[in-house]
Amino acid sequence: MTQFETLVDFIRQTEAQFRIFDMGRCISKLSPDTFHKVEQGHIPYPAPFLHQAWVGILMWNPKAASESVVWFLKLPLDEQGFLVQAARDDFLNRLLQNLSNSMGKGPLDQPADATEYRDALKDNPFSFTPDQEKMAAFHATATLTTGQPASSFYQPAVSYFSGKTDINDWPGIGFQGIADFVIRHQQNDHETQLANIFSQLPDTPLEATCTFIEHIKPNKELSSVIVQRLRTAVTNQNSSANQVGALVRAISQGFDERQKVDVLNDVLNSPFGTDPEVIAALASRCWSALQHPELLRTFLETLALNKAGQACFNRVMADLMFIPTLRALSLQQFRSPERSEALSKAIGGMFGSDFS
Repeated sequence: MTQFETLVDFIRQTEAQFRIFDMGRCISKLSPDTFHKVEQGHIPYPAPFLHQAWVGILMWNPKAASESVVWFLKLPLDEQGFLVQAARDDFLNRLLQNLSNSMGKGPLDQPADATEYRDALKDNPFSFTPDQEKMAAFHATATLTTGQPASSFYQPAVSYFSGKTDINDWPGIGFQGIADFVIRHQQNDHETQLANIFSQLPDTPLEATCTFIEHIKPNKELSSVIVQRLRTAVTNQNSSANQVGALVRAISQGFDERQKVDVLNDVLNSPFGTDPEVIAALASRCWSALQHPELLRTFLETLALNKAGQACFNRVMADLMFIPTLRALSLQQFRSPERSEALSKAIGGMFGSDFS
């Protein structure tokens, strides 16, 4: 089999239609040209998560879109966020070896060849399986991308979110149905329906819905009702950290940046601000908002007081400081003479007491 220098070059020769998605913090499109530049070492990976590039690759035959192939890859990044070339080469060599050993006779331009491509990552250490939430969201994204029907759970979800089903009759709609409805938010007035029902959702369907909203860019109307529900939750003693964390995730790609920064400040200043679940949601999903110095300052001071202690501080900062802009901004805050004693102690615990 012909050798290829990059994965993108290999996929392009198959003549299949394909899309590349970042799978790290949320599911988002990654252009082939951008990923190709990452593979060539020209640019760092744009959305690193836990020091790796988490990628989903969807391939399909235009004449048989239902015969799609999905690869989930996690590729290590160096300390500057660039792809580790040796790891990518190892992955590609394993992939080509598996394909050369298979019974496939050609590229993915015939539906019968799809099985060989699905099995191409067998025993590959660079493959991974997304968790249930991500898998449901990706499945919904894949069927939408390839023009395929949504799952059989979709119509019950449509009935529920459009108000045709009792608000408390949520157990029958299915996790995949919620994913299909939310990911197809720009179809059939779904976004307006979500906005209309969002404030009434019981806790369980609310949290499930939030886990999928984090993968879309909600419009102004939906963003506003999410913010309002989040503000209500942080002032309600009966709210759970899981619910607040889910709402934080849902607002991560909200319409109004200023509104988002303000409500995240409210979260950090609430009793939920030091909870590890809430901190993890804010750091992993709302990292771009932390580029606002005033929010980052509050976040760092709150993180220093988190309920899980030094270990949580170290894990969160190790991830955030892998993002170049946040590394520079965090170091500025670390060196601020106005930092609290608690933050100074947490910084010392991370870098050593000689940090100044």
